[in-house]
Amino acid sequence: MVKATHSIGTAERAAAFLAGIDDDWARHVANVGPCLHQPKPAREPYEALVRAVAYQQLHAKAGDAILGRLLALYPGLDFPSPLQLLTTESEHQRACGFSSSKLATIRGIAQAALDGVVPTRQQATEMSDEDMVQRLTSIKGIGRWTVEMFLIYTMARLDILPVDDFGVREGYRRIKSLEIAPTPRQIHEIGQLWSPHRTAAAWYLWRATE
Repeated sequence: MVKATHSIGTAERAAAFLAGIDDDWARHVANVGPCLHQPKPAREPYEALVRAVAYQQLHAKAGDAILGRLLALYPGLDFPSPLQLLTTESEHQRACGFSSSKLATIRGIAQAALDGVVPTRQQATEMSDEDMVQRLTSIKGIGRWTVEMFLIYTMARLDILPVDDFGVREGYRRIKSLEIAPTPRQIHEIGQLWSPHRTAAAWYLWRATE
C-alpha cells in the first residue's frame, strides 16, 4: 500500500527538514510559520477530478457558482454518479457555465470512471504517484498538474512537486532573490533535495507569492 498520511507531527518534521536546507529556506519557513497544508481526503477520485476541472482557470467564487448550478441539476444528491452525469443532456450542463472543452473533459472523467480508468479510492491507495499520473492523464483534457493537485489534496501524498506550477517556480524565485524563475526542468532537479517533503515544499513556495 502507498503510505500517504498527514498529521501535525508530519507537518512539523517537514518544516524542520525544509528549514535545514539552507539559510534562505530557514528564513522563509520562519517567516511563514508552521505548515498548515490541509488535504481533503474524503472524496472519491471521480468526484475530486470533476471538481478540479470545474474550477480550472476560474476564481473560487466563479467556480463555486458553476459547480453549484451543476449540482442543482441533481436535487437530493451530494454529487451525481458517473452514470447520472453522462445520462444528463449536455445542453443542461453547458448552461451551468462550462465551456464546451471543460464539459467534454468532465463527461470524459465520468466515462473513464465507468470504464475503470478512474480508480476507486481504495484502489488509488494501492497505486504509486507515477502510476496515478500515467493512468489519469490518459483521459483527454486531464494534464499532469491536475493529477498532481489531486494527489496533494485528495490522496494526501506527501512528496509531490508540481514543477509546472507558476506559484512553485515564482515562489522559489522570490525566496532565492532570483531575477528569473527557474524552468520546470530546473525545479524538478532542485526539488530532489526537498524529498521526501516536496508537498510541504510546494505549500511553502505558494506562500511566498501571497
